[in-house]
Amino acid sequence: MANEELLNEEEVSILELTDEDGNEVEFELVDSVDYEGEEYLILLPMEEEDPEVVILKVVADSKGNESYVTVDTEETLMAVFEIFKERFKDIFTFEG
Repeated sequence: MANEELLNEEEVSILELTDEDGNEVEFELVDSVDYEGEEYLILLPMEEEDPEVVILKVVADSKGNESYVTVDTEETLMAVFEIFKERFKDIFTFEG
C-alpha cells in the first residue's frame, strides 16, 4: 500500500532560502512561469498554516549560477500571479 501511494504522489521540490533576517526558510516549488522572457518561481512556505504564494525572479550570473530575487514591479508580479492562478484554478482556492 505504501509503495502505491508513493507512485501516485507527484515529486515535491523543496527550496531552502535565507530570508532578510538570515533565517533559513523552506519553500515548496509549486510552479515556474515564463513571462516576457524571464523565469519566475511560484513558492509556498512549508511552515505556515495559511500560506501565501511567494513569487521570485530567477537571475543567472555570468557563470550560469542561479539566484532568486524579489519581483521589481507590481505589474509584473500581478501578471505572473494571474498566469499561475489560471494554471492552478482547479487545484487551489484563491481569495479576491
